Amino acid sequence: MAIGAFVESGGGGGYGGRVTAYVVLTCVVAGSGGILFGYDLGISGGVTSMDSFLKRFFPDVYQKKQDTGVSHYCAFDSELLTVFTSSLYIAGLVATLFASSVTRRYGRRTSMLIGGTVFIAGSVFGGAAVNVFMLLMNRILLGIGLGFTNQSIPLYLSEMAPPRYRGAINNGFELCISLGILFANVLNYCVVKITAGWGWRISLSMAAVPAAFLTIGAVFLPETPSFIIERDGDTDKARILLQRLRGTTSVQKELDDLVAASNLSRTVQYPFRNIFKRKYRPQLVIALLVPFFNQLTGINVMNFYAPVMFRTIGLKESASLLSSVVNRLCATFANIVAMIVVDRFGRRKLFLVGGVQMILSQLAVGAILAAEFKDYGSMDREYAYLVLITMCVFVAGFAWSWGPLTFLVPTEICPLEIRSAGQSIVVAVVFLMTFVIGQTFLAVLCRIKSGTFFFFAGWICLMTVFVYFFLPETKKLPMEQMEQVWRKHWFWKKIVGEEEEKQAEKTALPSM
Repeated sequence: MAIGAFVESGGGGGYGGRVTAYVVLTCVVAGSGGILFGYDLGISGGVTSMDSFLKRFFPDVYQKKQDTGVSHYCAFDSELLTVFTSSLYIAGLVATLFASSVTRRYGRRTSMLIGGTVFIAGSVFGGAAVNVFMLLMNRILLGIGLGFTNQSIPLYLSEMAPPRYRGAINNGFELCISLGILFANVLNYCVVKITAGWGWRISLSMAAVPAAFLTIGAVFLPETPSFIIERDGDTDKARILLQRLRGTTSVQKELDDLVAASNLSRTVQYPFRNIFKRKYRPQLVIALLVPFFNQLTGINVMNFYAPVMFRTIGLKESASLLSSVVNRLCATFANIVAMIVVDRFGRRKLFLVGGVQMILSQLAVGAILAAEFKDYGSMDREYAYLVLITMCVFVAGFAWSWGPLTFLVPTEICPLEIRSAGQSIVVAVVFLMTFVIGQTFLAVLCRIKSGTFFFFAGWICLMTVFVYFFLPETKKLPMEQMEQVWRKHWFWKKIVGEEEEKQAEKTALPSM
């Protein structure tokens, strides 16, 4: 996790301490759960571009690919293929709503254990699949596993990290997602060379490896200080853990803030009901819109359809998979850059710079395809590689902005009493939008062709404007003191101020 990015004091908001080897180790183990999500995103697009896989499970798609009378934009347009790709996300959406209660009641570590175990079971179905039903079982079980891990891991990382380096440590989750996609792309590139045609079985079954690492590692992870206080009220145990995490005995101020947040959290019996109250309106809006906008960048189109798209524009099977590897290397490098700079430059600057970069990239891809890629025939290799370079610029822009910050910002702005519910909303929206885009993208590409990329560029313009006007900066501020950002924000301070006045009036009434 780019340990070199973490130096000296880990304070923030007056807290003492530094980044210790212990906090890095625990966060590396927990953050590795991002590999599960990334591996799945990368593997599904790769296997659906393999001829041997298509021949066995989706023969209609394989036949269309061979038919020169079918538009290039429509070769992969299949309802069954999109159900295979996107069924995981509906399962994940449902699972993450259940995971919220499990995480709040039994802990972040418990949700990681459940998610990792179910993910292993899903990989068994994938590797042993003999029909489409087994493939769908594979996707559904993987989705349930991801629903639990994606809900709990960002919470765990944010609560374990020192405030000054919370952004860098939480961004490790996105780095692990990117590494998971990279491992999947490399594996697909290698197994496609197996002439017997069973390489896809290796791709699907190897998902068990990162899942086993997370599951075994989670057995030895400590719970977060926040959860220890919230569940047991054991401040002595929490103090000892904080001292070990921060490498100092001066943890009383942070401990006092955690106790205060925990006392407030215990008064909230139904987090999902409470997050819809007006006092939490800023947190709810951001927990809904940030992941919603994340998916409308078009990133998951790049992630699980990149090999298909590169084949569509004329690259061969092996070349398309290799192009996906190059694409992901650029994203991984950008993730590392984000870890280094996110706590120095802040969240807003990364959102804005990455947004402009993605707008220009989507417009460029759309323009190249509109000018040079027609329904029939092939695109010149030079233009195909120009599309690849432009997509690399796009994924790099996403990887140091909307990618890591989608999981970081909603987690750090939610107070403890609604934090688990807020993270469940984030993950549910990610899964819902991924499902919708996965279910519709190939059909939309078939119908509006290169206009698809102009569509995504328009949405990125809108979300960049939203960040500029409505998203406050949160860097280095302890999560227990995050209410300060709303009181200072030009738009949100009115809503927060009105609610505080109402609360003050209610408190004053008994004494009158």
